Amino acid sequence: WVRSTRIPPTRIPNTREMTETSYPKNKIKIILLENVHQVAVDELRKDGFTVVAAEAMPHDQLVEEMKTAHAVGIRSKTPMGEDILQHASKLLCIGCFCIGTDRVDLPYAAKRGIPVFNAPFSNTRSVAELVIGEIICLSRHLMDRSTECHRGAWMKTAKNCHEIRGKLLGIVGYGHVGSQLSILAENIGLKVKFFDTSPKLNLGNAECAETLDELLAEADFISLHVPRTPATRGMFGEEKFRKMKKGALFINAARGEVIDPAALAKCLKDGHIGGAAVDVFPVEPKANGENVFDTELRNCPNTILSPHVGGSTMEAQRAIGLEVAASFKNFINSGATTGSVNFPNLELPMKLEAHRILNMHKNEPGVLGKINTLLSDVGANVTGQLLGTDENIGYVIIDINSEVSQEVQDRLREMPFNVKTRVLW
Repeated sequence: WVRSTRIPPTRIPNTREMTETSYPKNKIKIILLENVHQVAVDELRKDGFTVVAAEAMPHDQLVEEMKTAHAVGIRSKTPMGEDILQHASKLLCIGCFCIGTDRVDLPYAAKRGIPVFNAPFSNTRSVAELVIGEIICLSRHLMDRSTECHRGAWMKTAKNCHEIRGKLLGIVGYGHVGSQLSILAENIGLKVKFFDTSPKLNLGNAECAETLDELLAEADFISLHVPRTPATRGMFGEEKFRKMKKGALFINAARGEVIDPAALAKCLKDGHIGGAAVDVFPVEPKANGENVFDTELRNCPNTILSPHVGGSTMEAQRAIGLEVAASFKNFINSGATTGSVNFPNLELPMKLEAHRILNMHKNEPGVLGKINTLLSDVGANVTGQLLGTDENIGYVIIDINSEVSQEVQDRLREMPFNVKTRVLW
């Protein structure tokens, strides 16, 4: 299922076919940080790349490594802002081995001609399953009962414990995870209502709330699935928590900055909110260890705290590894940007008898005309051409006869609109 969400990798020339002009694959250095799944390391090494796998790096070490990196893969901890990317003169692409891309300065990366890829589908099932489990556990106060048993107590009670059948789940953010959760929830007897800032297709019997406040007032459970943006930062403070139905349960498996933990703790302790499950936090430790984590939510009643493990299953991490590794290979080997979140999505069928030029340029009027004039001036035989643009960046893939490819590359690099130009095989 996961692989079907991407266009299958295009057949690329073999090493012999690429020898004349392509940069040697074994000299292309790919850094994979934060313990990316081994399958990604294996897939990229099998394709001939030099792969360095490591844990998250301190800032200064990361800056040094980026000076020689051609591609970098991160998860949710490593920032890729201008302060890092300005040192990455050789960088071709970035891979986020997760759904979120908010750790990367996407506009700046595009400005530098660096497409960013992610895995928007691969861990949705894992996150949705975790939320379903948390809904059941919170509805039965299971974590409190477990803690009591671990300390030797026996507190059998049905007080404030409920079945979830027939209850209303409110989903805030009906994207990949929210919609997957919607399907699973209906299949175990929950009613579903969602709120999103953009129009979404209702799946199954799910209903769309007109306003967020309407959803908060009605739902027995509220589950957040929104990205981290300026608009969502701090969207759930005490005001929003007080608008929730008294005794309702709250779940955040989205981004830590979306809520105010102190406000949630206050509402849990005074009983307005009947329980919470929180998997993400505004500040998270950079590495595993004892006595490295703190939050106002510790020791709150009927509260599940987990260390950002929503997508941390072996199945999800393997699928993510395969998905992003395939994006790396497709882009480095053929120039395909299918699935990029900050670049025009292009994929031109391969023509082995031609040389391929990849040109990233400022999106200015008349650029394509100037490129075609250049091609005409050198007598290039164009066998394939594909252009895509967005607000700031333009990207064109050109297949031409091998005799003039070096001259075309050199002249494109001299153009004032040029951002980056590469030649393949």
